[in-house]
Amino acid sequence: MSEPSDAPTTASPSGSPFADLAAFAALPRVGGLALSADGRRLAIAVQTLDHEKTAWQSALWEVDLEGRRPARRLTRSAPGESSPVWAPDGSLLFTSARPDPGAGEAAEDPKPALWSLPADGGEARPVLTHPGGISRVALAADSGEVVVTASAMPGAGDAEADAERRKRRKEAGVTAILHEAYPVRYWDSDLGPATPHLFWVGELPAEPDAGAERPPVELRDLTPDAVPPSGAGGDLTLSPDGRLLVRVESVPDGPAGRRDRLVLLETATGEARALVDDPLADLGAPRFSPDGSAVVCVRESMSTHDEPPDYTLLHVDVATGAARELTPGFDRWPSAPQFSADGTAVYFLADDDGRHALFRVPADGGEPVRMTTDGAYSDLQVARDGSALYALRSAYDEPPGPVRLDPEATGQHPDPLPNPGTLAGLPGTLQEVEATAADGTPVHCWLVLPEEASAERPAPLVLWVHGGPLMSWNSWSWRWCPWVLAARGYAVLLPDPALSQGYGQDFVRRGWGAWGEAPYTDLMAAVDAVEQRPEIDESRTAAMGGSFGGYMANWIATQTDRFRAIVTHASLWDVDSFIGTTDAAYYWEKEWGDPLRQPKRYEQNSPHRYADAIRTPVLVIHGDRDYRVPIGEALRLWYDLQKRGVPSRFLYFPNENHWVLTPGNAQVWYETVLSFLAEHVHGQDWQRPELL
Repeated sequence: MSEPSDAPTTASPSGSPFADLAAFAALPRVGGLALSADGRRLAIAVQTLDHEKTAWQSALWEVDLEGRRPARRLTRSAPGESSPVWAPDGSLLFTSARPDPGAGEAAEDPKPALWSLPADGGEARPVLTHPGGISRVALAADSGEVVVTASAMPGAGDAEADAERRKRRKEAGVTAILHEAYPVRYWDSDLGPATPHLFWVGELPAEPDAGAERPPVELRDLTPDAVPPSGAGGDLTLSPDGRLLVRVESVPDGPAGRRDRLVLLETATGEARALVDDPLADLGAPRFSPDGSAVVCVRESMSTHDEPPDYTLLHVDVATGAARELTPGFDRWPSAPQFSADGTAVYFLADDDGRHALFRVPADGGEPVRMTTDGAYSDLQVARDGSALYALRSAYDEPPGPVRLDPEATGQHPDPLPNPGTLAGLPGTLQEVEATAADGTPVHCWLVLPEEASAERPAPLVLWVHGGPLMSWNSWSWRWCPWVLAARGYAVLLPDPALSQGYGQDFVRRGWGAWGEAPYTDLMAAVDAVEQRPEIDESRTAAMGGSFGGYMANWIATQTDRFRAIVTHASLWDVDSFIGTTDAAYYWEKEWGDPLRQPKRYEQNSPHRYADAIRTPVLVIHGDRDYRVPIGEALRLWYDLQKRGVPSRFLYFPNENHWVLTPGNAQVWYETVLSFLAEHVHGQDWQRPELL
């Protein structure tokens, strides 16, 4: 049974935690899911605030599969634990940077190591370390053999040589990186000089007798030729017997482009060959069939200047490499596929009309069948005896929580299993709304209404535009949480304009390469429709968004003065500049084209060209470690606003990336946004957040 002190607080003393930013930050957040090989144990990762309330730490909990008992905590350490994987013997493997109790003094810069928690409980023990840290663990379901991903220095033949090279760089004060291929950065990290390698571990050693020295684990490099920028860092899967490994490999595609293919590797010899290599597509998310004879994967067609990407599932024969489509003509984008327990079907996830639903398709071909009604599913786990499926489910009125599903039934919406992330209530209601675009296309929206909204007390409206742009509003978000605004009396509109996925290929195509056209008019049509409702105050509105949503917030500011305030986070301003400095420029050039050869889209759709038209106050937010939308976009936007005298403020995070991830900064983010909205939507005096 779980101890009372382990149960995280899910409500503030004054009522809804969404009305108190400190209480909101303290809400437990359920993450990854792992099902044991025998289907009897289910582990989840739960994030909570540390004792200093300055960082989130992750712990592993076990969920009762019958739903009768509360979840119980399995691990506890200040660095936290993640990436749970059950071994066939019932032990739980995970990664953690917790100190090794047998290693003497704590390391100055501890790296994540592989740990094992015994099946019968007790103390976790470290089983594997590497100078570059263990970043990923793959396990063969039948044999229990293990492959890990770890970062290794160029030319280092073993872990000892790797550690020595790192030590010499540090002692010499060298931080420089020499690049010989594009890209040089990813998300918030510099690529190189170390690069991911795959190491064969085999069977993990048994726990030594008390007082005995732990035997060393020999690592065999399966990818000795891995080189920057990508190395062997892609997704991977082991066959159930551990003999074969399929991994995603990034290869050059043109002078500065990359694409992903699938490589099959024999673990005993390291011999590798391309399994699926399509010059017109990226391949990803491979998973083996139960007998190891086939692999299912996602094929993403290369986008072009004229056409967006399209997705399908491939069934691949391991022996011959012959591939066939599993979802031809399916007008949605499948993801995260895996085989049923008997191998006769494939389960997958796909956005569909404002949901992220679970589907099933016969492995020998046929029509996909949707199995779930509402919600967004992730982390799908298949019980190997075919008795059940498990997944995390969330929605905009439901944070992520584990659920049990029937492997065959349709129309499912099961109750969540008891878990620490369950909320007592929300400060309002969620409604589904449909607007009509200028060309007659339906535009799906979610509308969050505060509790007090009525015809007598209409609520101010905030238009919140999603990022991506190839995504949709369908799942809970801690970073972009509309309930924080609803707790302060705002209605929040969450529309899916052109480019949103889950509504068919033509819906994406409507906005392809022209973000300032159909996406913008779709958003305005959604606002027009919602403003007709009696519980909405159309005279007090604001617009906000991050990433692509930030681009749209900037575009909105240049096209209309209907809103009282604009909040733009991690946003594109000068699209030409963005494409030249983002971490994967080749991807965006496929949509927008080369700015020197095809300048029309840049001229027509880059917000900075219309800066003179901005009249609305703007709050600019950006992190310096954002390599997806580099900080130069915010610096240029801020300068352009200031020199034109536009009322504006700039919230700058030196150590955050595309997202704001630390608790203190996340609270300041919400405080600043709320103060800015209060000033311009409600006409209140500006209240500078106390810690800024």
